[in-house]
Order: sequence, then structure tokens, then C-alpha cells
Amino acid sequence: MGQPLFLIPELHNKIWGGTALGTFFDFKLASDHVGEAWVISAHPNGVDKIGNGQYNNQTLADVWHHHKELFGGSKAEKFPLLVKFLDAKEDLSIQVHPDDDYAKVHAHELGKTECWYILDAKPNAKIYFGHNAQTKTELATMIKNKAWDKLFREVPVKAGEFYYIPAGTVHALGAGVLALEVQQSSDTTYRIYDFDRVDQTTGKLRELHLADAINVINVPSKEQAVLPITEKIAANTKTLLADEKYFNVIKWDIEQQAQKFTQNPDTYTLAVIISGNGMLTIDNQRYELVKGQALILPSNVHEWTIDGGLTVVFSQPK
Repeated sequence: MGQPLFLIPELHNKIWGGTALGTFFDFKLASDHVGEAWVISAHPNGVDKIGNGQYNNQTLADVWHHHKELFGGSKAEKFPLLVKFLDAKEDLSIQVHPDDDYAKVHAHELGKTECWYILDAKPNAKIYFGHNAQTKTELATMIKNKAWDKLFREVPVKAGEFYYIPAGTVHALGAGVLALEVQQSSDTTYRIYDFDRVDQTTGKLRELHLADAINVINVPSKEQAVLPITEKIAANTKTLLADEKYFNVIKWDIEQQAQKFTQNPDTYTLAVIISGNGMLTIDNQRYELVKGQALILPSNVHEWTIDGGLTVVFSQPK
């Protein structure tokens, strides 16, 4: 009988982080600068442990390496995705991530294509998304001259919006934004501009990575519009947010009517509860679901049912 794998999140302090992950999700924070909760991760910079069942207290990385039968017999060396919550109390550094080819050579890991679902946004909140340079030469010149106002594009945001961010896209969350991020399992970031912030541990400005950034930034900018596709299924609502190269992302709003799900034995499903609470049923076994919780439905779970009043975001690797 298959069981879900409930993950214990890894929390990361960030210079731009705050306390919203504690108030929004009731995570237990050890500081007032928590910027990220890695809720489904086998990445070495923040490996989650499993908190239930047969694999209780084992890391997701270990279970991935030793029990590929739970993951559709995947041939991939590394667990392919990473899911996190981000609390931007202040602007993140304006940054870019490499694609697989560049990251393999220069960072010895996967590239980083990602996406954001905006969970909360204060009035007048924004993101940085794209740039205005038309050639690599113009890009390098604008960076050298610190022409930030001319270079970066700013987009106002509100809760419920979705953004797909392929590798090579200039981007950053702005202050006052809380987001769910689904991404390739990578932690390689090239900072372009960091608002001249000082790292309190060194007393120096935080490092920038301008040469690598210029190498990997898409020119001209290619922000990719993704239009959600919404379908009403009885009392519940299914929204396809993305079905792209590395993953799909599907949001389900479940309104007090039990919803049945199935998956093929050659895949597995990541799930995050972003609001409400409910119950998960697998083979007549019931599991409580609460806001902020993250889990994996391994490939030996062929069907499951969720009921209650909650919103769940599912993702599957490609």
C-alpha cells in the first residue's frame, strides 16, 4: 500500500527576509529574517527530511537514491525539482539563472527555470521581470554604467497571479511579496544588482556576478506569458498554471466536495497546501492536510481523494 511522503521544511535566513512565513503559514521561525522555506527539496544546500511512515526521518535525497521505485523508476541522478515559499520583506537582488548547459559547466548542477504563484502582495508591490537592452553590447554598457532605471522592467503584482521564468530571464521579487516557487533543483544565482546592501557577516557589499550574468541573460528579453486555463469540475476548480519543459503546475480549489485524483505508475506528484485545510485519503487511510504543508505522492500511490476546503498546488517533473 502506497503512502504519501510528508516533508519537513528547511528554513533559510536571507538579508531580505522577514517574518511572514511565520504569520502566513505558522512556521516556527528562529529569526526575523527568514526569506525562504524549502518545503520539497533534495538539494544539498537544504535537504528536507520525511516526517512520516516507513521513511520517517530519512532525507528526501537518500530516499530518492535508494528507492527509485517510488519515483517511477526515474533514471535522473538528482531529484529534479525544488519547491519553496519566499517572503520578500525587502527587494531581492535583481538576478538571473543559467540554463542546463551553462550550469553544468560553470556550477556543476542543473540550470534553473522557475515559476512564481503570488500568494500575497502588499499595496503597490511589484516584481522585476525582464530588461530593455536590445543587444549584448547594450546590456553590458547599461550594467557598467549602472543604468538600472533604464535597464530593468518593473511589473505591479497582486495575489493570485502566476509568472513563468525560464533560465536567462532577469527577475526579482519586490518588497511586500509572498510567493510559492516551483523550480528546477538548483541554487545557482547570478546577481546583477543588490541595492548596494552590506553583508553584515563581512561588512562588505554583497558579491555580484556580472560576467556570468551577462553571459546567460537572454537578449533581447523574452518574458513568456502563460495564460492559466481554468476548468470547473462540479464544485471544485482546476487551473492549469503551466505545462512547460521541466514541470507542470496545477492549482486545485476544493470546495467541500471530495475530489479524486489518479496518476500513472511512471510518475509522481508534488503537492503543497497554500490555503485552508482538509483530508487526504489513500486506500482508506486518512491524512490531515493543513496550510503550508508539502508532500509527495509517490508512484505507488495510484489514486487518492482530497476533501475539505483548501487550495492545493500540484506539480510533476517532465
